[in-house]
Amino acid sequence: MNRLLRSTRLSIADRLGDNILSLIATLHVLFALSLIAILFSLSPAHAAEDACGGKNLIAAMRASDPVRFAALEKEAAAVPNGKGTFWKIEKDGIAPSYLLGTMHVTDPRVLAMPKGASEAYETATTVVVESDEIVNDRKAAAALLMQPGLTMFTDGKSIKDFLKPEETEKLAAGLKQRGIPLTLVAKMKPWMIASFVALPACEMSRKAAGASFLDKKLAEDALKQGKTLKGLETLVEQLTAMDALPVKFHLDALIETLALGDTVADVMETTTELYLSEDIGMILPLMKVVSDEKSPSDGTDYADFEQRIVIDRNRTMATRAKPILDGGGVFMAVGALHLPGDEGVIELLRKDGFKITAIN
Repeated sequence: MNRLLRSTRLSIADRLGDNILSLIATLHVLFALSLIAILFSLSPAHAAEDACGGKNLIAAMRASDPVRFAALEKEAAAVPNGKGTFWKIEKDGIAPSYLLGTMHVTDPRVLAMPKGASEAYETATTVVVESDEIVNDRKAAAALLMQPGLTMFTDGKSIKDFLKPEETEKLAAGLKQRGIPLTLVAKMKPWMIASFVALPACEMSRKAAGASFLDKKLAEDALKQGKTLKGLETLVEQLTAMDALPVKFHLDALIETLALGDTVADVMETTTELYLSEDIGMILPLMKVVSDEKSPSDGTDYADFEQRIVIDRNRTMATRAKPILDGGGVFMAVGALHLPGDEGVIELLRKDGFKITAIN
């Protein structure tokens, strides 16, 4: 399950999003989302669902294994900047700026934002998001068309060439349950296919209907209000990071994703509730525990993922944000999983001379 959540986003939105977890929430896979309308036309029952449902996995762990839960809480408490999603950024001589950790989902609870964030947004003259291409589908599509190898197999192969016969059957069956013929998506990279099935049907339905996730809404509102909009990464850079991970990593993630079935809604609900309670430092430790239960490993895959998709991107974001923040009056919104940790965006910006304080 951990592989699934980390390899799509968050994305997805990446896009998938994001992250996957909702790291499902770390990437904006706009190209994938543009295809969802086609896929939903094959499965109208899914598109009609409105409620995500899902149960909180933490509540179950607290009841069934209090010792493990206590260890999880202790680990999460040790994560620097692991508590909080809304932060004030200050430096002598410039107007204060603000940093919001986001989830790249359309859940109304997330769109509401924490107390004080709306007011801070209104006073900002510049809005910064991970990629400003989220408000320009044509620009994003054109960038992807220039590098089709990021999302599709362009060497004559298909996903079937990387699977054993029994794995192909399992994949075909899992996709069929979601109304997606394998033949329709066989030329796509496995993480692209995963972006179609890594989110609950209600979230996919809302996005297919045109609902904006939080980052996109903030970017759209910035343009409507005449604010300056800036992005810290390009879509191609985001997808290049995802594509750099081994194909087998993504294949395993895809198959595990399909095996989850309705548990995807539980993962989404758990991640959302952790986000809303501002316990972002607990998200990755929890998913490591769940991953070890589902598919024990030596941690190599996770380390590679964390380096490429989280840490490397944290450094890029902080480096590119610094000159913008030096101007003051900024409202910056990036995926919440980029904030905590010794190598998170908050600590990196502090090393650049900014004072950053949690609000609420």
